[in-house]
Amino acid sequence: MKIMLIRWNLIFFAILFIPVVSYALCVTASTANLRSGPGTKNKVVWKVYRYMPLEKIRVSSSGIWYAVRDVDGYTEWVYKSLVTSRYRCAVVKSKTANIRTGPGTAYPRKYTEQATRYDTFKVIGRKGAWIRTQDEYGDTGWIYRNLLWIK
Repeated sequence: MKIMLIRWNLIFFAILFIPVVSYALCVTASTANLRSGPGTKNKVVWKVYRYMPLEKIRVSSSGIWYAVRDVDGYTEWVYKSLVTSRYRCAVVKSKTANIRTGPGTAYPRKYTEQATRYDTFKVIGRKGAWIRTQDEYGDTGWIYRNLLWIK
């Protein structure tokens, strides 16, 4: 009896102190609705685009909705089939970010316009503090790591 009590206490404390594991997700659909709760009857709080990174923090009881944390730290819900964990994604977290032809400021900007906050990319490489990215049209470039939120 005493051994059983010790085992249950060990199990209880193991569960209590196991850290919450989160997983990186990327939006695969051209657009995805992030909702206030699990289910289509809940309010759409943000519409995001392909390659938006999200952090999975919980799964609904039905198993088809994920509670996710976004770049701003808010928690919303996304339908399971709209996301993947097969690759990593990034979103611009600063006001703007230069996209360069190579990994460093010695390389010229690829475009005259800068990427802006909430622009999303697939991560396809890294060299030091620089991330090689691909946008939804297949164009690639390099962005300084500190300007991105990557999951």
